[in-house]
Amino acid sequence: MGEITVLYFAAATTALGRTSETFTVPDDGLKLSDLAKLIVTGHPNSGIDRVLEHSRWSVDAELIDLPDSVVLRGGEEVAIIPPVSGG
Repeated sequence: MGEITVLYFAAATTALGRTSETFTVPDDGLKLSDLAKLIVTGHPNSGIDRVLEHSRWSVDAELIDLPDSVVLRGGEEVAIIPPVSGG
C-alpha cells in the first residue's frame, strides 16, 4: 500500500477547511475517478461534491483530461483545481 497527497485549492479549500490530505492507495491501485468518491464520502455535507463536478485534476503537476484513465499507485501528488474567475 502506498499513499498519495491531495492538494485542495480555492473552493475546495473553502469547502473542506484544509489545503491537503493524505489517502492510502490499495496495492492494486486506485483510479483517479474513484478518488473523488473517497473524498466526497469522507466529507459528507461539505459541498465538495459540487466543487468536484466542475474541477480539473492534476497528477504530479500534469493536467488530466480523462480521470478514468489514470491509476494511482502511491507517491503521487494530486491537485484539485476548481474553476476560478478573474477580476
